[in-house]
Amino acid sequence: MGTRAGIVVTGTEVLTGRVADRNGPWLAEELRLRGVDVGHVVVVGDRPDDLRAALAFLTGAGLDLVVTTGGLGPTADDLTAELVGDFQGRPSAVDPALEERIGAIVERLMARRGWRADPVATAAGVRKQARVPIGATVLEPVGTAPGLVVPPVEGRAGPPVLVLPGPPAELRGMWPAALATDVVARVLAGGAELRQETVRLWGTLESQLAAVLREHDAELAGLEITTCLRDGELEIVTRFPAERQRAYDGLAALLRGSFGDTLFSAGPTVDDLVAGALAERGLTVATAESCTGGLLAARLTERAGSSAYVLGGAVVYADSAKEQVVGVGADLLVAHGAVSAEVAVALAEGARDRFGADLGVGITGIAGPGGGSPAKPVGTVHLCAAGPDGRQSRAVVLPGSRTTVRDRSVTLALHLLRQLLLGGPVA
Repeated sequence: MGTRAGIVVTGTEVLTGRVADRNGPWLAEELRLRGVDVGHVVVVGDRPDDLRAALAFLTGAGLDLVVTTGGLGPTADDLTAELVGDFQGRPSAVDPALEERIGAIVERLMARRGWRADPVATAAGVRKQARVPIGATVLEPVGTAPGLVVPPVEGRAGPPVLVLPGPPAELRGMWPAALATDVVARVLAGGAELRQETVRLWGTLESQLAAVLREHDAELAGLEITTCLRDGELEIVTRFPAERQRAYDGLAALLRGSFGDTLFSAGPTVDDLVAGALAERGLTVATAESCTGGLLAARLTERAGSSAYVLGGAVVYADSAKEQVVGVGADLLVAHGAVSAEVAVALAEGARDRFGADLGVGITGIAGPGGGSPAKPVGTVHLCAAGPDGRQSRAVVLPGSRTTVRDRSVTLALHLLRQLLLGGPVA
C-alpha cells in the first residue's frame, strides 16, 4: 500500500472500555485521505512498559510514521511525551518559553471557570507539560497540552513519532498544525492515492457474498475488501490504489448484477438516504415508539438541520400512553394486544395525526429479557411506516439482547421509511 503508519492510543480508560476510542478511527481515515495506509491501531493502558512495547512493535513493522494520542496532561500517569523522547533517543527538558505560554493558558482557563487551586501544584503541572524532548517540534496547545513531532536522534533508525493529545477536540484542532510540520509533510509526500468505496446490502448474508467473490478472486486482485454485517445490513468497504480503479469497477458491476435486489446504497447510510429524501421532497415525519423508547427519534434528529423534517416523537411505553398520547383505541389494545401489527399501524397513523406530519412510524415489541410468551416470544417486534402514498409494515422476531433488539428495530424502521420514500430492497 506504499506509505504506511501506525497509531498508539493510550489510556487505561480506553483500554477498559470506559471511554470509546474516537481518535484511532478518525486518524486512520484522515491519513487514508492523504495516501497513508494505517496498518495498526494499538490501545495501551497508562503503563510505561506497555507504551514502550507498542512503540517497539510499530517501529519494527517498517512503518513510515507512528502517531500517539493521549498521555500529555499534568498528572503522574501522563507519560507519553517523555517516554517517546527516550524511545527516540532524545532526553527531555523544560522549555521555559513553552512553560510560560502554558501557564498563561491555565490561568485564563481557571479564571473563566472560577476555579481555585494550589499554586504550587498548578505550577508543577504546567512545568510537567512544558517538559519536551530535545530537538522535537512543538505543536502549540489547543487545550493545555502541547503536541510534538519527535524524529529519531541522528544515527538511529525508525519513523518519526507524532504525539497528539487525547481529548478528540484538542487532537482534531491540532491536526492541521501537525500536517504542516516539515517532518510530517515529508512522510505525506510519499503517499499515493488510496481510494475507498462502500456498498450496502439489505437482506444478504455474508456467506452469500463470499460465495460470489470466491468465483472472481483473480479479477479482484489488489482490492482490499472487508465486510461487516450489522443490524441486518451488509456493508462492503473496498480500499484500493488508484491504478486498481478498473478492478473496483468490475467488483461494483458484479455486486449490482448478483445482489441488485438487495443493494440499497453505493455509499450513503440508510440514515443519510432517509434524511435526504425527506429534505428534498419537503416531507415531515413523526414517531410513536414503545419498546425502542425514543431511539428512532434520536437517530432521525442526529443530523444538523433535521428540524426541517422531524416534527416530534412520542415514547408511549404504557398502554395508557398509547391511548392518551397518540390515540390508539382501547378496544384495539384489548383485541390484539399492545404488541401487534394493528397497534403498530395505529401508532404510525396516530403519530401522523397528532403531530400533523406527512409520515408516521410506529414501533411496538418485546425487547426482553422478560415479558415474552409462546405466542409472542422475546424479540417480537411490529413496525409500521405510514405516509400519503401507503404503508410499509413488518413483523419480526429478533434474536439477541435487549439492546440488540432495540437497535435493530430502529434500523429496520429506517429501512421501512427508505422503502416508503425511495423504493429499493424491501425491509
